[in-house]
Amino acid sequence: MKLTYPACFYPCEEKENGYTIEVPDLPGCVSEGDTLADAILMATDAASGWVLDELEDGNPAPQASAIDSIIPEQGGFVTLLVLDMEAYAEKYGNKAVRKNLTIPAWLNTFAEKNHINFSQVLQDSLTAMYQKQYP
Repeated sequence: MKLTYPACFYPCEEKENGYTIEVPDLPGCVSEGDTLADAILMATDAASGWVLDELEDGNPAPQASAIDSIIPEQGGFVTLLVLDMEAYAEKYGNKAVRKNLTIPAWLNTFAEKNHINFSQVLQDSLTAMYQKQYP
């Protein structure tokens, strides 16, 4: 799942080429970088972590504001951050929740004979359903 969020970039007073970044749609999501490129990477990482925490808590990803509705403070500018949540979750998402399930005995026999990983099948199915509901 790819998400985009507008972010406000402000030149850092302490760092010659540095920036502080705020993501208005993600309360408290603030980051900084020594250069513009570094700031973009750091902000993308911070925003991805913020959204992943929400998803792991069972909440949907917040709706992004239209970029033209975000007005930065004087001296700042707005640009979009692109979040690749699948890649981020694969790398950093380690919160797991144990679930018990009940299936018919014949289906269990079939799955075991075919060395099917129950957890992987359930994760793949739920991910597909989630992506349909939150494209």
